Amino acid sequence: MGKIFDYIGFSKITKDEILKHLVITRLINPGSKLKVIEYLKRYRNIDIDIMKIYRFMDKFHNKYKDEIEQVAFLHTKKIVGEITVLFYDVTILYFENEDEDDLRKIGFSKDGKFQSPQIMLGLLVGEYGYPIGYDIYEGNSYEGNTLIPILEKFEQKFNLQKPIVIADSGLLSKQNIEELKINNYEFILGARIKNENHITKKEILSLNLNDENNLASVKKDDLTLILSYTQKRAKKDKYNREKGLKRLEKTIKSGKLTKDKINSRGYNKYLHLKNEIEVVINYEKFEQDGLWDGIKGYVTNTTLCPNDVIENYSNLWHIEKAFRISKTDLKIRPIHHYLKHRIEAHISISFIAYTVYKELERIIKINDRNLSVQKALEEIKTIYGLEYTNPITNKKKFEILQLNEIQLKIQNIIDIELG
Repeated sequence: MGKIFDYIGFSKITKDEILKHLVITRLINPGSKLKVIEYLKRYRNIDIDIMKIYRFMDKFHNKYKDEIEQVAFLHTKKIVGEITVLFYDVTILYFENEDEDDLRKIGFSKDGKFQSPQIMLGLLVGEYGYPIGYDIYEGNSYEGNTLIPILEKFEQKFNLQKPIVIADSGLLSKQNIEELKINNYEFILGARIKNENHITKKEILSLNLNDENNLASVKKDDLTLILSYTQKRAKKDKYNREKGLKRLEKTIKSGKLTKDKINSRGYNKYLHLKNEIEVVINYEKFEQDGLWDGIKGYVTNTTLCPNDVIENYSNLWHIEKAFRISKTDLKIRPIHHYLKHRIEAHISISFIAYTVYKELERIIKINDRNLSVQKALEEIKTIYGLEYTNPITNKKKFEILQLNEIQLKIQNIIDIELG
């Protein structure tokens, strides 16, 4: 893992070995900084004081963030070539500590952590999910307001030549669309077709999209609304609607549903107030919603054909995967720090770890499609070595103990690709 860290160029940022220890430990044994110390002591025979780590983090983010992003960007460019497509999305990172401050705010939580302070992480990646940069926002920020600032920042920083911007419907707003157009960006955004005006919705439904007639487009001034239908998506939409309905029916039956639950969140949109006192389900609205099962929309100002628009947008899963890797494999959350600069340093370290993870994934994929990066990390974890002092020369030596078949394969892959 250290070879990959060096190969990408992160070792040029600082000579302090703490950075490499923090990054590799996040890949191999993610956890709190105290767990980092325990791991290094137990498995590497390296004794580091916790305050030394905190002092390093106190100066880290402000001093090195630009260099980290520069190294990651140059590596991404080396892998994918010119950056012609940018993917952007936002995720929430929560804290166990319940106190708010200037950065950590209680806001809308996608994970149901409504009483936990949180921050927002905006991530930019290129093709195949290779990282470009990130920014951190206050936890109660509106995610739609983060798109234009981060694009402008990285366009200037890396002299990007107006790549096509791809983002999901959470970033869809009139203001964002107007600013994207003013700044001459081409874009593909997920559409909220059920929120369109009455005329547009009527036009969409009149297309009668189905398995045989599964692709269409509707003009919206200088934009195009691409529409696609799949039976698989229709089945999923229907399943989710019926599941949501059953949950509402169960809650109403229990008598726990009050009028404050009547809102547009999720399947609560099917609720309405009868006789000013009784909360009931609007089954007609539920049935009407079924007309939209299987239909997905994409708003674009590009001249790409509908299939290319959909194909480009479908690659947004790479950024979703990036967040999934960060949250599961790298355990970026919950965050145990509460000082702003340490939170920022934690995100920076996780960003480096994700970049190293992606490079490991790339070189494994080239050489062995049957070996997953998760399996590789598990095997790397269990490679042991022996350090001893030669009784004749009195010099210390380190020998790796015998590798199993998979470990040997991983070592050979890294040696072949990185030298």
